[in-house]
Amino acid sequence: MNRAGAAATVACAALSAAGAAAACGDALPPASRLLADAAGWQLAFAPSAGPVAVGRPFALDIIVCPPAGQPPPAALRVDAEMPAHRHGMNYRTTVQSLGGGRWRADGLMFHMPGRWRFLFELDRAGQPPLRLTQDLDLP
Repeated sequence: MNRAGAAATVACAALSAAGAAAACGDALPPASRLLADAAGWQLAFAPSAGPVAVGRPFALDIIVCPPAGQPPPAALRVDAEMPAHRHGMNYRTTVQSLGGGRWRADGLMFHMPGRWRFLFELDRAGQPPLRLTQDLDLP
């Protein structure tokens, strides 16, 4: 293969990978959807009802997309912290598997404005847990 052909192959592979990445979480509302990824795993999430606001309980709809050939996680834990203040939420979440890589986390509430970091921990078959994070600035 010549250099131009190799470059075209690499470009097509990159576009294909970008399309696959975009597909994770497409069922969630685009305006409120956030993405996290690590080690080939992707996770998309969005608040279940309206935007996240200070002092208001909320739930997350979550879609986990494993790398090709990997089963979905056996369990998912969800938490949040404020890195600048070195504390987390005052509440404990409950997470329910809905099947097909879909999950729902209930019982979240941010008690003050600022930067919050969502923490998602995936239990993967025969592998150590994997942590994915995504920050959210809350006015």
